Amino acid sequence: MDAAHVTITEHRNGDDLLTAGLGLDGLRAMTPPAFADATHPTAAERRRRAIWANWRGIADLSPNGGYGTIYGSTASVPGREYSTLLTLPGAHAPHRVVLQLPDAFDARKRCVVVSVASGSRGVYGSMAVGAAWGLPKGCAVVHTDKAAGTDYFDIDAGEGVDAAGERIAAEKADAFKPQLAAGASGIAFKHAHSGDNPEADWGRHVKQAAEFALRMLDQAYPAQAPFTPQNTKIIATGISNGGGAVLRAAELDGGWLSGVVAGEPNVHAEGGRPLYDFATEAALLMPCALLDMPAADLPQPPLRAQVEPVWTQRCASLKQLGLVEGETVAQQAASAHAQLRAKGWSDAALHGGAASVGFDLWRAVAVAYASAYGRYRAGEHPCGFNYSAIGADLKPRPTTPAERTTWWSDGSGIPPGNAIGMIDPKMSLPDATLAGERCLRALWTDPSVDGKRVRDGIAATHAKVPQKGFPILVIHGSDDGLVPPAFSSAPWVAAARAAGRPVGYWTVGKAEHFDAFLAFPSYAQRFVPLLPYMYEGLDRVWAQIEGHAAIATTDVRIDAKPRGDAALNRDDLRLPN
Repeated sequence: MDAAHVTITEHRNGDDLLTAGLGLDGLRAMTPPAFADATHPTAAERRRRAIWANWRGIADLSPNGGYGTIYGSTASVPGREYSTLLTLPGAHAPHRVVLQLPDAFDARKRCVVVSVASGSRGVYGSMAVGAAWGLPKGCAVVHTDKAAGTDYFDIDAGEGVDAAGERIAAEKADAFKPQLAAGASGIAFKHAHSGDNPEADWGRHVKQAAEFALRMLDQAYPAQAPFTPQNTKIIATGISNGGGAVLRAAELDGGWLSGVVAGEPNVHAEGGRPLYDFATEAALLMPCALLDMPAADLPQPPLRAQVEPVWTQRCASLKQLGLVEGETVAQQAASAHAQLRAKGWSDAALHGGAASVGFDLWRAVAVAYASAYGRYRAGEHPCGFNYSAIGADLKPRPTTPAERTTWWSDGSGIPPGNAIGMIDPKMSLPDATLAGERCLRALWTDPSVDGKRVRDGIAATHAKVPQKGFPILVIHGSDDGLVPPAFSSAPWVAAARAAGRPVGYWTVGKAEHFDAFLAFPSYAQRFVPLLPYMYEGLDRVWAQIEGHAAIATTDVRIDAKPRGDAALNRDDLRLPN
């Protein structure tokens, strides 16, 4: 195990492991915890702000949402953190790993939760998932950013971040040094520019984090050492990319896992479709297709009146290219809608996907993932995309030290965001993003050198069947519009069961991909949170590990009820019996 220096910190007396001392009220605050010095925050200030940002990015903390009362915990959990950078053999870039060891850890019960960051979030990106479940129970929780994360690097300023998340000169930026093409400028980030295609190794990142946890437990409790997979229960969990990562970890041999709970997993399984394929398809067709759906059916934001002219132009552009049929906008939208339905998109997924269209998420994902899959250096994206701070004139500008200071704590892992914009050299009116999106799509569909390079990277992420001997539960929202279950979890479960693996599968009706969006009234009217089912699933899998009731290995459909304008009621969740 290639490990950098391990930093051990204490978190008690106004600080804690789960909320950094903020508690539920502090996490609900609309403004982040302030830095005393805007350009030189302390490590404790950066950590507190990162925990605040990641809780808010994942959980619905709105007063009517029920978090902390109907489900979930923000209990104060004192303890220690063991932080380091680990590097897989042959990799360029490390992944961040943090072991949270509560004072209430019972060395006789020996439980470890591997909590894997969702999306491309930083190392605290799964606080609301594995940590919220495991820490109050006295389990040690180890986090990994799976070599994605928020270790941004400003090429022009010659500045990155160190192991503590502090901005620092490039030569000392040991958390991430990007692969740079000649003449590269702007901003690089680890998921896209490490040269490693980290997704291909997400399962290995999970296992390496678990091994680190056991090693730190040996140091913390030498009288009870050794801590091994044979005497320590290890359960891996995560949502979205974190869910995909724990399913990939389940493939790895060695008898090291005790159980897995994967939520809304981005996983490329036999019979499914990889994210890059359906994301680039959605970027092109979905803006037009959504015009074929009643406005009242779509969650807001975005506001239909604001985006309808843009979506109408997309229909016209697709018609001109021969990609849709029809002479009227209604006919063209119906054509785009029919094409998506024929490729496996349900109307429920299209409803859930409206936000990804409105927030330009499909394009942001495709740009970053094309770079990662093809192992392109910063400055050599096959479609010319780049990242930079953007000025009021919408042109690249230098960043400021105060902006760079917030990236590690505030970033979500993939720009745009936090003063970082996406530069598209192909952008032109009347359909500003069309040319760039067509280029991104061609990397999947066309037999070019760059296309093969990207597709080879995608092939390296293909999932295999899990190992035998431990319970696995997959939980997915029926209305997930970012990672539709028809393309990801359903084919993975089918392949696992065909290989004789007894996998549990819960489909949660009316759950989409982003619990945090439930703070918007339009989303609360239509959708339910996924996190209650993750916690319930973890309880069920843990009970089986402990020798109690086994999870059902048949499909379970949960017909949950959105809370609407009222406060969430536990009965609305209709948790499985």
